Amino acid sequence: MPWTEITRAQYRRDGLRFASNLTDAEWALIARRLPPRRRVGRPRTTDLRRVVEAILYVLSTGCQWRALPGDFPPRSTVQGYFYAWRDTGWWRRIVTALVRLARRQLGRKPTPTAAIIDSQSAPTTESGGPRGFDAGKRVHGRKRHIVTDTNGLLLAVLVHPADIQDVHGAVPLLER
Repeated sequence: MPWTEITRAQYRRDGLRFASNLTDAEWALIARRLPPRRRVGRPRTTDLRRVVEAILYVLSTGCQWRALPGDFPPRSTVQGYFYAWRDTGWWRRIVTALVRLARRQLGRKPTPTAAIIDSQSAPTTESGGPRGFDAGKRVHGRKRHIVTDTNGLLLAVLVHPADIQDVHGAVPLLER
């Protein structure tokens, strides 16, 4: 939903401990899309809402996993859930479902018929993965190729070394 004076109140974060925490309405949208608990093994004792809020905290602040405040579950637990959901594709499913829901609320078809692609080069250090040199921007680092729908909702992201040309970086992104 676009920001207007009428809708501004629903986006306020004043009553939350951290600005990255979820409201009850936001949690209701995400909770039913999370993977169900396993039928075998030890029963889950961790509150998934706190896990999701911890992941959002790390993403919004850019802090290290080790710097996660004590208000959240142990970092190893949060990190384990994050990597498991990433590797099994749950994050992608959640984002896809939320994009479809947002498009319906905007009066659009659930799947877009047009998209916008762009790239951005960002400087990075040598640690943390591959990097290259974007001669056009004179940047040592990585390049993000992003596809959004015409409303600006995220459809796909791919990160490469910065020396990948846009033509070559767009092909694997559009294949997704």
